[in-house]
Amino acid sequence: MLLRRLLTTIAVELLVLFAMLFGPAGTLRWWRAWMLLALMVVGSIVTVAELYPRHKDVLEARLHAPIQRDQPRSDKVLVVALLASLFAAWLLIPIDVFRLHHALGAPPFAVSLAGLAMAIAGWWIAYRTMIVNAFAAPAVRRDRRQRVVDVGVYAVVRHPMYAGAALVVLGVPLWLGSWAAALASLLPIAVVAVRAVFEERFLARELDGYAAYLHRVPWRLVPHVW
Repeated sequence: MLLRRLLTTIAVELLVLFAMLFGPAGTLRWWRAWMLLALMVVGSIVTVAELYPRHKDVLEARLHAPIQRDQPRSDKVLVVALLASLFAAWLLIPIDVFRLHHALGAPPFAVSLAGLAMAIAGWWIAYRTMIVNAFAAPAVRRDRRQRVVDVGVYAVVRHPMYAGAALVVLGVPLWLGSWAAALASLLPIAVVAVRAVFEERFLARELDGYAAYLHRVPWRLVPHVW
């Protein structure tokens, strides 16, 4: 049942992304978008194959809705802002490339390749996060079973899932060739950064040992930067 739900969720998410990209583009002749979707299919299959069945808890957690009843109100607001800004930023990609014809110009191919590398690196960081943290759920909430995780990627930054997501959010529009969308993607990344601060305050109050973890690992998203 879990495996079926996972595969269904992945299929729906890929179909939504397909519609977001190719619908406004008005054409299927966009090899970079096809390559992105292919990589996402491969990445999703690899992730599920590696996590199932040894890490069923984290896979189950990722299926939960991003907004839940026992979630702090501030986090609900931030989740809505994050989803809305991300949807708008990525919807701008095909509009900029095919309708506005690169309003701010097109990134050089080397920059686009760097964006693809960023997105792949971001996926890997998120994958490693799920390997070591069974509580990597989409919503911030109180869980009596939760414990502080300070190994693996959590020994480098406090929010590796957010760090990986930020790389994907910025890398995708660069790969697909839109400076305008890359600039717009800074807004959801900023929301993620704000959410990280609120999440730390919540966990410092609710989770034993988290305050000490904040002192052991000083960096939130980028080592030696922030």
